[in-house]
Amino acid sequence: MAPFNMAGVAGLLATCAAAAASAAHLLPLLLLLICPRGTHAEQVVLLDTTQEEKLEWTKYPFGAEANTPGWVEESFTNFDKGINWRSYVVCDVAYNNVNNWLWTPFIERGPANRMYIEIQFTTRDCSLFPGNALSCKETFSLLYYEFDVATKEPPPWETDSYKLIGRIAAGEGRFNTNTGVVINTEVKSIPVTKKGVYFAFRDQGACISILAIKVYYISCPEISVNFAHFPATPTGREVALIEQTIGTCVDNAVVIEQPTFLCKGDGKWYLPNGGCHCKPGYQADVEKQACTECAIGKFKHEAGSHSCEACPAHSKSSDYGFTECRCNAGYFRAEKDPKKMPCTQPPSAPQNLTVNFVDQSTVILSWNAPHMLGGRTDTTYRVVCDACSMGVKYIPNTEVFNDTKITITGLNAVTTYRFQVFAENGVSALAGKSEYVDITVTTEASVPSLVSNVRITSVKSSELSISWDAPVTEVGGDSDLVERYEVRCYPRYDDATNATVIQTSELSATFKGLKPSTDYAIQVRAKTTRGWGEYTPIVYKKTPHAMGLDYVGEDDNMQVRIIAGAIVAVVVLLVIIIIMTVLILRRASDECNKKQPSDCDTLEYRNGEVTTPLFTPAVGVAAASAGGAGGGGARSYVDPHTYEDPNQAVREFAREIDAGYITIEAIIGGGEFGDVCRGKLKLPPDGRTEIDVAIKTLKPGSADKARNDFLTEASIMGQFEHPNVIFLQGVVTKSNPVMIITEFMENGSLDTFLRANDGKFQVLQLVGMLRGIASGMQYLAEMNYVHRDLAARNVLVNAALVCKIADFGLSREIESATEGAYTTRTVYSGKKGGKIPVRWTAPEAIAFRKFTSASDVWSMGIVCWEVMSYGERPYWNWSNQDVIKSIEKGYRLPAPMDCPEAIYQLMLDCWQKERTHRPTFANLTQTLDKLIRSPDTLRKIAQNRIRERGAPPPPPPASSTSSNVHLRKRGTNPLAPDAVDLTQLTSVSEWLASIKMSRYAESFERSGVTTLEAAARVTVQELTALGVTLVGHQKKIMNSVTALRAQMSATSQGFLV
Repeated sequence: MAPFNMAGVAGLLATCAAAAASAAHLLPLLLLLICPRGTHAEQVVLLDTTQEEKLEWTKYPFGAEANTPGWVEESFTNFDKGINWRSYVVCDVAYNNVNNWLWTPFIERGPANRMYIEIQFTTRDCSLFPGNALSCKETFSLLYYEFDVATKEPPPWETDSYKLIGRIAAGEGRFNTNTGVVINTEVKSIPVTKKGVYFAFRDQGACISILAIKVYYISCPEISVNFAHFPATPTGREVALIEQTIGTCVDNAVVIEQPTFLCKGDGKWYLPNGGCHCKPGYQADVEKQACTECAIGKFKHEAGSHSCEACPAHSKSSDYGFTECRCNAGYFRAEKDPKKMPCTQPPSAPQNLTVNFVDQSTVILSWNAPHMLGGRTDTTYRVVCDACSMGVKYIPNTEVFNDTKITITGLNAVTTYRFQVFAENGVSALAGKSEYVDITVTTEASVPSLVSNVRITSVKSSELSISWDAPVTEVGGDSDLVERYEVRCYPRYDDATNATVIQTSELSATFKGLKPSTDYAIQVRAKTTRGWGEYTPIVYKKTPHAMGLDYVGEDDNMQVRIIAGAIVAVVVLLVIIIIMTVLILRRASDECNKKQPSDCDTLEYRNGEVTTPLFTPAVGVAAASAGGAGGGGARSYVDPHTYEDPNQAVREFAREIDAGYITIEAIIGGGEFGDVCRGKLKLPPDGRTEIDVAIKTLKPGSADKARNDFLTEASIMGQFEHPNVIFLQGVVTKSNPVMIITEFMENGSLDTFLRANDGKFQVLQLVGMLRGIASGMQYLAEMNYVHRDLAARNVLVNAALVCKIADFGLSREIESATEGAYTTRTVYSGKKGGKIPVRWTAPEAIAFRKFTSASDVWSMGIVCWEVMSYGERPYWNWSNQDVIKSIEKGYRLPAPMDCPEAIYQLMLDCWQKERTHRPTFANLTQTLDKLIRSPDTLRKIAQNRIRERGAPPPPPPASSTSSNVHLRKRGTNPLAPDAVDLTQLTSVSEWLASIKMSRYAESFERSGVTTLEAAARVTVQELTALGVTLVGHQKKIMNSVTALRAQMSATSQGFLV
C-alpha cells in the first residue's frame, strides 16, 4: 500500500460528529460521508469444516505404524441446534508417549496478510479417567507451516518445520461428567507471506474433540465514501499496522483531493480523507453515493456536491446534463458573468444629449442615462468625434467611462464637429452593435488677446509669484476691454489638465502650497468681451530646497539678508549646545568608570564581554519552579522507598483487584520481572462490563527484592492520573502470580509504531504526539518527579494515537537537596545501580549523576528527534564513548529529514549545555500548542540535513577541530577570521534574520529598537519585556548581542561603554 496522507486531520481524537462539524469549510458533505455506514469488518472464509461432507485429513501415526488409535474422523450431531458436523476426536489417555498429529489441507492465502483460525472443541477433565490415564493432559498444540509451491522447501509433513502458534486450553471449561458437554472456542492469528499454509494439531495425551475449524482473513469491506469507491482491503500483516487504500471516483465524478481511506487491523475503515465531486451537469445523490444528470430546465456549471439549479431568467436547457443554460434570442451572457446570472441585453441609447458650454477650443457635453439598461448595472459610455485631430483631449481621459458628462479641449476655432455618445455594457460586444445619440457643435472664433512679458517676481520653497503685461486689443491698443485673467501652474512633467488655476483681474498672481525642489510650468491667458485668448508660451521655474535661500526680486534683498543672518545665528547656537552636552556626558561617563560596576546605571563592557551575568542564577530558577509547582496545593509525589514495608506503599497508592475479575488472553511480550499479557478486566460491581488491559506478571519463585521492585513500580504509577501518563487499574498481590494491571495501549511502544508506519503521518500529527508527551512530562515535573529514562521506547501509543508516558523502573523523586537534584549511585560501567541510557541522558547526569527535570528536558529533545525521524536510533551506530565526547565538544544531532525549523529549534533549546538555560516542560507544552494552532509556522524546513532517511549514518567527529557537516557545533569566537561580520548588516530585522529570530522583529520595532546600536544595548531583562520568554532564545540573542558589541568595539576608535 502507498504511504497514507492524513491531511486535514488536526484533531485525531475528535468524535465523528465533531469531525463533521469542523470539516464544514473543507468538504460540504453530510455526516454520512465523514462517518460512513457499513464499515463493519468482513470475514473472508478460506476453510469451514462445518460445510464439508467429509474431511479425510492427513494423520500421524496411521496404519500399521500406529501404536495408538490417534485422530478419528466422526460426525458431531446436535439435532436441537441443527448441527451435523464432521469432526476429529482423540482420547489416547491410556497410552504412554502419545504423539498424535493432524494436518489440514493446503490453504492458499489469496490476498490475505494475516490469517485467523477459529477452533471449536471440547475437552474432557482428567478426573473422568481415574486409574486408567497414563499420560492424561488437558491441552493440545496448534502449529502452522507456510509453504510456497514454487520453491524447493522441506516437505510439509516434517514436524520439525512447523512453528508453534500456542497451546490451547479450555477457557470456557472442561466437562467432568459423561453427559455434560462444554464447547470452547479459541481464535488465533498469524502473519502470512507465502502462497499458503498448513495448520497442524498435536495431541500428547488429551481427550479432546475438534468439532469445527474455520480459517479466514479479515478485510475492510468494499465501500463508497465521499463519492469515491474503495475496494475490499485485507488488513495488515500485524494488528497494529494501518493499510491505506486509494479510492477511485464514482461514475461522472472528478477528483478534488486524492481519496484515501485507512483500513485498521480490526477490519474497520478509519479516517476518510479527500474525495470526489460530481462533475458539471451532474448532481450528488448522497444516499446512493452516485452522480445523476441534471433534469431538463436545470443546470450545474462546476464540480461540487451541490444540487442542480433551475435555469436563470431569459435562458433554458433543452436536454439532460446541461452545464449552463442557453440564453434566449436577443439575450446574452458575458464571459465573466456567473452561470447562475440571468441573461441580459445591451442598453438603449443615452437620452437628452446637450451642449453645456462652447468657446474657441472647448466643448462640454452632458446627457441622461438610457431608459433601458438591459438588466445590468455596468453601463459605460464612449464618445466618438468625426473631425477631431490627434491633439484633442477628453476629460475623463479614458476610452470608456461612467460619467454622464465630458469636456473636450484642444479644438479648432470656428470648426463644426459631430459627437456620438454610445451606451454600452458587458454584453454589447456579443450583440454586435451599440445604440448611440449624436449632436453637431461649431466652436467660436478666436480672440487675439495674447498676454505678454510673463515674469517671475518671487520664488520660495512653497510659494511662487508672477506678473505680466496686459494684452493689446484690436480696438486701438487699449486694455480696458479685458474682463479677467486666468493663470495656471502645474509640475513640469504633469498634464496641464491637472493644473492649479487662479482667475484674477490684476496683473499678478501668487501660488502657494507648492512642493520644494520642483519644476513648475506657468501660463496666462486673458478673457475679453469676445472670449478667451490663447495661453502664453510656458515659463518654467524651479522652487528652492526647503532649507535653502529663497529667490526674490531686488526690492526684497534687505529683508532676505536679515532672515539669512538670523538662520546662521540659530545654527551656530545649536552647535554650541550640542558640543557642551557631549562634554558633560563624557565627564559623567568618566566618573562612572572610576566607580565599581554596580554603582553605574548601565552595563559595562570590556572588549565585547559582558561583566554582569546574562541570566539569573540557577538557585533563583529552581526556587521559582518550586514555587510554581507547589502553589495552589498541588499534589506532590511520595517516594515508595521511604516506606519500610513496600506492601504498605502498594496498599496506599494502588487498588487491589480480585484475580477472578481478570482473564489473560495472550502473551504479548516479556519484561524484566516476567511476562506481559493482554487480557480483560471485569469492572465491578456487577462484573458485566469488560475492558482491555495490559497485565504484567511476576515470575514464580522471584526473590523478595525482585518482588519489592516490581511492586514499587505499581506504587509509583498509582500516584499519577493524567491523560498522557499510563493509568494503573490496580494490582493483584493476594494470590499468585502477582500482577500489575494497566490500561491497554493497542499500538505498543512509540519507536516501534513509528518505524512500522514510516512516512505515513503529517507533520501536524507528529507535533500533536510531541505535545501529548510534553504535557505528561509537565504533569510529572509539577509533582517533583524525575523520570530518568524518557525515550520513545518508554512511550506507549493507543488506538487513537494518544501518547502516554510509561516504564517507571528507573524514575526517582526530586529531592530537596542542593539545586533540587539528587546524586544517584548509578555508574556508567553498568555495576551496582544500573546502566545509564547514554544517548538520551543529559551531559551533567552522565558526568555527575545529577538528575533533575532539566535532564528530563534534554531527553525530551532526543524524543522529539526520534519522533520526527520515525524511530531512527539517536547517534546511529556510534559507540557510547563517541556520543559523550561529541556532546562535550558542542556537537548536536542534525535536523531529521523534512523536520520543521521551529521543531528543530525546540530540540536545540532542550540540548543547551547549561541546564538552567533549557526550557521547562510547561514552556515546551505552551510552544507546541502555539505551533499546532498556527500550522503555517511548521512549513519552513530546517536546511542542515544532507542525508536521506535510510542512508548510511555519518561517522562521529574525529576531533574537536573536525568540520563534520552532519552535526551542529554551538558557540564561536565573534572576532575570529571566519566569524560573521554583524556590523555589515543594515537593520535590526536583518540581524534577527541572520540568527533565525525573525519572529521577534515586530516586537523590537514596536519598542523602538530600530538600529544596530540600540540592539547592542539590549539587556536580558529588556528581552523579557520584548516578548522573548524562552531561555534558549534569550541566550541565543544575547550571544549575538555580545558578538555585535565586540565587533562594534573592534571597528571603532575605542571600546563601547
